[in-house]
Amino acid sequence: MKIPGFLGKKNKITKTPENKFQSLLPRLNHYYPWLLQVMDWLITSGSVIFCLLMLPTRFPGMELLDIGPNWLLIWVVAWSVKRSVLSGAFAGVILGLLQDGMTANDPTHAISLGIVGMLTSLIQKQRFIQEDFISIALIVFVMAVISNTVFALQLSFMGGNCGDLCFRKPEYIWTYYQRVALASAILSSLWAPVLYYPLNRWWQKMKT
Repeated sequence: MKIPGFLGKKNKITKTPENKFQSLLPRLNHYYPWLLQVMDWLITSGSVIFCLLMLPTRFPGMELLDIGPNWLLIWVVAWSVKRSVLSGAFAGVILGLLQDGMTANDPTHAISLGIVGMLTSLIQKQRFIQEDFISIALIVFVMAVISNTVFALQLSFMGGNCGDLCFRKPEYIWTYYQRVALASAILSSLWAPVLYYPLNRWWQKMKT
């Protein structure tokens, strides 16, 4: 017996613009495993190169007190937030050494970014904050302050020496880095979702 309105009609699946867009893209499980691994390495390393190139770049509206976002710190947070402590610390040290190659290796950025990667991995984000954008922006803000504080500590322990005829007093170091830490934290937290969202989406796709 047929029940009117329930049987005899085919269910039609309406295609939304999102479904149409996803149907145009091949699924990741259609690729060979070795090709997926190569793509993962290319995207991950390409994002690091992008961050390195963006460090000295100053576009209009992307600087505050002549300071831009700390793109490498944002990358380290995005990498470490869902990985182990060892993986986060290792990534921070590697990116810190790369930044030293572009700037100066004394004091080193490897220590500060290594600490950022380690602390970010220790945060159990899902337990406290559920919204990704808000939590990542908050984590990046705090880590930018910590990173600049560690860098200022290194300068203080060095005695403020910056050459034969140059000497930085500790009070000048901390006065300057208070402004640097605040400006870098604000800009980095605002731009963090721009880098975090596509990288996180890709790494989640790779896991599944």
